[in-house]
This record gives sequence, structure tokens and C-alpha cells, in this order.
Amino acid sequence: MNLRQIEVFRAVMLTGGVGSAAELLHVSQPAVSKVLAQAARASGLVLFERIKGRLVPTPEARQLYAEVESVWRGVERLRDSARELAHPRRGRLRLAVTASLAPTLVPRAVAALYARFATLHCRMEVLVPGLLVDALLDRTVHLGVALMPIHHPSLAVVKGYRCGLCCVLPAGHPLARRPVIQAGDLEGERLVSSPPDTPYGQLLKRALGRLRGASRLDVEVRSATAAVWFVRAGAGLALVDAAAVAGLDDPQLASRPFAGADQVEVAIVRNRQFALSNVDKAFVAAFDEAWHAALPAST
Repeated sequence: MNLRQIEVFRAVMLTGGVGSAAELLHVSQPAVSKVLAQAARASGLVLFERIKGRLVPTPEARQLYAEVESVWRGVERLRDSARELAHPRRGRLRLAVTASLAPTLVPRAVAALYARFATLHCRMEVLVPGLLVDALLDRTVHLGVALMPIHHPSLAVVKGYRCGLCCVLPAGHPLARRPVIQAGDLEGERLVSSPPDTPYGQLLKRALGRLRGASRLDVEVRSATAAVWFVRAGAGLALVDAAAVAGLDDPQLASRPFAGADQVEVAIVRNRQFALSNVDKAFVAAFDEAWHAALPAST
């Protein structure tokens, strides 16, 4: 498979169909179908089957896609290098961020950088911890901003922070009148939680203590950001890290501190084999300022 065939195959896998892939690549549907057929011949594999009108990837295609994603990260690095060589005075920042920190703190830090780097080009990817580590190791990104501890011998913490938990609830909820939410206040409430096998789920388990067994944990999500979406939709209440709702400005929602000693760790992480660029250092300083402005009581 050549690079164009790999690109088209990846687009179809990402979008789930020829039409959507054509829109993503800005080409016609027949062009995508033609290249996809060439990719199948080149690979010697049946990549898709049409079932009830839908294009369904074969098991072989799914295995191939995992390898394609690894190759594609290298392609993105090549493109980034070419752009940097073509525009040597242009700043470049590549970030991988866990979902809790993507809505407010990281965008504020990046926005502050433009006063110093007017031609900065920033790309932020929202990744789960495992993929965030992979992106740092293969240098797809320069820095990771991660929730919960990430341990790897090839990674180093540039700056670390800790914050408490908050309860997010509808603005009109009776508990919104309280300045601090206690674990006992949540008894009988439907809570948006995280799977117990995740670090975040373990943290919430400790925070709720004995109440967890009596709680209505009917909704499970894997990020605080998603939990806030469910609260906004009226699906329940949620306990999230304070960083996830720092600067929350939503008239439909309220955020109140949750009583307890549990702390969430946040860290800016780098690949220890590579020194920080001036742009990287400037981002670390900007994030530090954004953190302390939004969470003055945290460390």
C-alpha cells in the first residue's frame, strides 16, 4: 500500500464510510472507492464487507488499522518538520492533554502565548493516558498535560499540581444552595461516575466511601468533561476534579467544593530524552499562571 492508499484507508476507518471519508479528504466518493479498491489489491486483503448497506471493516482491516495509526504518526511528524523548515521563525507547540484539562486551562495558557509568539502554530490532541504516553515517546507531541500520575522511565515531570474535588450539579438543584457538598448529601442522588478499574474511578470510590454502595451509580464515563455533559443533560450529579470546572461559566450548572482530603494530581510531562524548546518553556509558564489564577487554593 502506498501513502495515498494508507491515507484513504485510514479516513474510511475513522469516519465509517466512503462518503464521510470523501468529505474529510475533500475528494469525490468515486475517488475514495477507487483508491480503497487499490488498497485492497495492494494489501492482498479483504478490507471491508457491505452488511445491510453499511461498510463494515473485516478483522484483518482492524489489525491493519492499528499499524496504520503508528505509521501515520510518523507522517504527521514529517509534515510538521517540512512546515518548520519552510517557516523557520514560526513557533510550534504540540500538546497531548487529558480530557479534564482541555476545555479551559490549556486553551487559556495557549492564548496567553500569542502575545509572545504571534505566529505560533499549536495542535492539541485529547488522549487517554496510554495514548498520551505513546505520543510523548514517539515525539508526536512535545508536552503532555496529564490527569492522575503517569509513570514511565522515559518520561519526566516538568511541573506538578494537586487539586481537590468538586460536585457539579444543575443550577436549580437544592444542593446548589450549599457552599460545600458532603458525601452524605449525595445519598439517593444519581451520580455520574467512572469505571472502578480506572484511576479516576478508584479516586471517586475513596471519596464517596461507604456511600458508594448505597448510591445510584447508573452512568459511567471515562472523563470529567464527559461527566459534566451528562450533568448538563439532567442525567445526575458528578464529582470531578476542580481543574475540570475551573472557570466554569454555564448558567445551567453549579459547581461546589466537595468535602474531603482526596487530591487529584496533574502534571506537565515531557520525553526526558529531549530538551524543552523556548515555546515549550513559555507554555509551562503560561499554564502555571492559568492554574494559579483559576485555582488559587490549590497547589
